Amino acid sequence: MSLVHVVQAEGHGAGAAPSPWVTRWAHLAPPGCQVLDLACGAGRHLRYFAALGHPVLGVDRDEIALASLARLPELQGRAQFLSADIENEAWPLAGQQFGLVVVTNYLWRPLLPAIVAAVAPGGVLLYETFAMGHERVGRPSRPDFLLQPGELLSACATLRVIGYEDGTVDQPLRVIQRIAAVRQPESSSGTLGWPLAKEASAAG
Repeated sequence: MSLVHVVQAEGHGAGAAPSPWVTRWAHLAPPGCQVLDLACGAGRHLRYFAALGHPVLGVDRDEIALASLARLPELQGRAQFLSADIENEAWPLAGQQFGLVVVTNYLWRPLLPAIVAAVAPGGVLLYETFAMGHERVGRPSRPDFLLQPGELLSACATLRVIGYEDGTVDQPLRVIQRIAAVRQPESSSGTLGWPLAKEASAAG
C-alpha cells in the first residue's frame, strides 16, 4: 500500500486540517527552524508550518502532488520540494538535519533510524501513525504498516521523549501511536526543559 492510498483512505487529502498531535506540540520547534515533512502527501503540515513562518521541505514520491503544492501562493518563497521514492532508493537526505521532522500516517521501518538521525540538536520529531489493532477498524490492515506496541519509543531511544500516546482516537476511529521527542541540544546549561502542551490543547 502506498502512502497516497493511506492518506486518501483516512481523509487527509487536500484541504484537510493538520493533525491535532502536530499542532499540540508545534511550540517545541525552534523559532524559524527548517521543517521536514516526510511523505508529505497533500501538504497539510507544510501549509501549517509555513503559516507559522518556518521554511519547509516536503518529500514525497508523488510528483503530481508536489507540483500542486508548489503552485500554492502561501508556500511561495517558503517551501522546497523533493520527489523521491524513499522506500526503494537511497535515503535522499543523508547528512542533513532539521529543527523539526514531521511524519504522519506513514511507516517504512527501514527508514526509522534515518528519520531519527535527521533531527538536529535541539530539534524535534513529531511522529504519528497507525498501530496494531487498527486492522480491526480499517485500512491499513497489514502488519507492515502498523506499529508494534512501544515501537516508536524504541525507535526514539536516542531522543528525549516529551509526549507519547498509544491507543484509539475518534473521528474517524483509529488505533495509533504518536510521539513528540527532542534531541538534546549541544549546550543545555540554564534550561528548565521543554514546555509541555497546554491542557486546553490536549483534546483530540
